Amino acid sequence: MSSIDVKYSTTATATGGREGSARSEDGRFEARLSTPKELGGAGGDGTNPEQLFAAGYSACFIGALKVAGQQLKVKVPDDTSVTATVGIGPRAAGGFGITADLRVDLPGVDRDQAEKLVEAAHQICPYSNATRDNVDVGLTLA
Repeated sequence: MSSIDVKYSTTATATGGREGSARSEDGRFEARLSTPKELGGAGGDGTNPEQLFAAGYSACFIGALKVAGQQLKVKVPDDTSVTATVGIGPRAAGGFGITADLRVDLPGVDRDQAEKLVEAAHQICPYSNATRDNVDVGLTLA
């Protein structure tokens, strides 16, 4: 039994792997996929799982910053941005692994407050919790 009280769930299906497509069950999201040249693919004009992960993580982290802001009584600016850089490559132990680096820009927020927000958000964010102790995640304040 899960220790998570699920409030929302969604379903997406990928077909054809890195050279196929992905689509959410409700049809709101649909994407062509292609393998980057750096991973031996043709490049193509489709997206890839790493780009999707980077977009999801960065958007989710902003949500976590807003929750942290409410808890710490610090206004998170509307133009806050998070840039996620996701890397993929072979692991020394075999298989492949990913890395994630988040660059957080909180315009107009005092640096000490911004650091506290980022630290708190990293404890709140579901992506951070899912990757903790498994993926190297770097946090940088812009």
